Amino acid sequence: MSKQTTETDVAFISALAELLNRNDLTELSVKREYGEDDSLEVRVVKQANVVTVAAAAPAPVVHQAPATAAAAAAPAAPEDPAQHPGAVTSPMVGTIYLSPEPGSAAFVTVGATVSAGQTVLIIEAMKTMNHIPAPKSGVVKRILVEDGSPVEYGAPLMIIE
Repeated sequence: MSKQTTETDVAFISALAELLNRNDLTELSVKREYGEDDSLEVRVVKQANVVTVAAAAPAPVVHQAPATAAAAAAPAAPEDPAQHPGAVTSPMVGTIYLSPEPGSAAFVTVGATVSAGQTVLIIEAMKTMNHIPAPKSGVVKRILVEDGSPVEYGAPLMIIE
């Protein structure tokens, strides 16, 4: 934080909050350098208590005898990719790029073997290209985002098993 809180810092923080609301962002982080050993680091986060309800069309009724009583008692739960143990989640808000530059091959594809620390995609945030590494070695099972699409903090990006 700056050694002196000034009215310009307060105005800057207010402008960031307004930018957050105007662009429907959930998080914004900025570091302002004033000189050696003097900076202002601001993180503005909007947390809304919003409940989303997804409605699906009713499934057709299929009359079939269950193989076991346990199979009949356990309904299939929809899979949430963010809860998958191999999920790679976004560490920031930004724009996803699956390749190092437009027109070039993607960093990884479904079925590719990756090693821990290998770049799997890029997230652009505030004109900075952030290389996102694979958290563990494995095989890319699913890619959950599209090239050039916006992403929120914590959103699942891909599944590595």
